Amino acid sequence: MFDLGVLWFILVAVLFIGFFFLEGFDFGVGMSTQLIARNDMERRILINTIGPFWDANEVWLITAGGALFAAFPHWYATLFSGFYTPLVVVLLALIIRATGFEFRAKGNHPIWKKSWDICIFLGSLLPPLLFGVVFACFIQGLPIDKNMELNAGFFDIVNVYTLTGGITVLMLCLVHGLMFTTIRTVGDLQDRARNLGQKLLPLLGILLTAFTVMTYIKTDIFERQGTILSFLFGIGVIAFVLSGYFISRKKDGWAFGMTGAVIALSFISIFIGLFPRLMISSINSSFSLTVSNAASGHYSLTVMTIVALTLLPFVLGYQIWSYIVFRKRVTEKSHLEY
Repeated sequence: MFDLGVLWFILVAVLFIGFFFLEGFDFGVGMSTQLIARNDMERRILINTIGPFWDANEVWLITAGGALFAAFPHWYATLFSGFYTPLVVVLLALIIRATGFEFRAKGNHPIWKKSWDICIFLGSLLPPLLFGVVFACFIQGLPIDKNMELNAGFFDIVNVYTLTGGITVLMLCLVHGLMFTTIRTVGDLQDRARNLGQKLLPLLGILLTAFTVMTYIKTDIFERQGTILSFLFGIGVIAFVLSGYFISRKKDGWAFGMTGAVIALSFISIFIGLFPRLMISSINSSFSLTVSNAASGHYSLTVMTIVALTLLPFVLGYQIWSYIVFRKRVTEKSHLEY
């Protein structure tokens, strides 16, 4: 059972990493509609750059939640009960964002479109911010008792460290989305996305460095997994520097790949730092949720493994196919559906 628990821990990590890599640029594009677009046409172009992808990208989050529920029911119960309010806000933000994508073109009145544009912006800003806070809480530690119940106060969740984590994830997604915009648009809109991305990279670098230093000081993950985390940090620094180099040379695809690598390496580091723990107890380390004490039974994990390995290739194949089909850049002459 422990081996299957480890396998499902890896699968859950892969699902969350895939979500932040893919939905991360969706969030970034959603925020950029209020940052680089100058008129309604440009907002429509930006929304259409992610139009064929955003809903499929959100499936990674839904699947991750389902995997948590089935493979690690105690982790699921503690997480969703302890973080009920922020996760409900995330859910509502995702709902109003999706509604904004679908409804903004249903009317032509400026107030109608402006209202839905604000919904798209807020629905793209709040989820990465709150997810960053939640994942920072994972490695910081939370008041989890011996019954696996989380009774966290406001400042257990919202403090300087977790807010730094949330803002860092927010900025990562914004820059990642701007890089995505450069490979999906042309002309002046593309140039503005590239220029803003270049301007935000130094700020992102400061945030990443600050969060890494605070993590070293405030948590034990470097003490437990210092060698591999230091190696990942080194690779992340290289990827970050290369993202700046490539975007300055207008090699937009490579720059997008590098910001995606930084996102992936960041969340890989979090999961490696946690392992074999799932949520760290700040009351007593023996109360922490781990891969072994939070997992489902052997039979459930076995059935889930068979089903997942059977269906996963089809899901991945479909998503890869959709990116190939809709690979062309979006321009004013493109068919705009939103």
